[in-house]
Amino acid sequence: MTYPIPKFHFSVQWGGTRIGFTEVTGLAVETEVIEYREGTSPDYSKQKMPGMQKYGNITLKRGTFVNDNEYYDWWNTVNLNKIERRDLIISLLNEEHEPVVVWKVINAWPTKIQSADLKSDANEVAIETMELAHEGLTVETA
Repeated sequence: MTYPIPKFHFSVQWGGTRIGFTEVTGLAVETEVIEYREGTSPDYSKQKMPGMQKYGNITLKRGTFVNDNEYYDWWNTVNLNKIERRDLIISLLNEEHEPVVVWKVINAWPTKIQSADLKSDANEVAIETMELAHEGLTVETA
């Protein structure tokens, strides 16, 4: 019997470094629709054609670690017209830790960073969040 792949076993690489994350969301691509109708067309409806592709932001979440400032080091590179862009490789892994589905993200840079919420009566891990804008996303399956 064949089962679908579970989504909890994945890896993220950015700038050559593998970083552990608890959650990755926003792996979406949308093709905008262009509507067109020629004035002499006998049809009283528009044609629909594929237009430009649009990519949503990707959100990465991970636990906060002592002396691990890679998140914030990248954030600190964001300046008005000078941004350190990175390519990311996000892989869904099988039981042998091999990639089954791979998302390749092009020219990503951090647009938002959020530190963990602090709560005195919580029994949770501190989670920090980074939101990335990017210029392209391709999907490959093994």
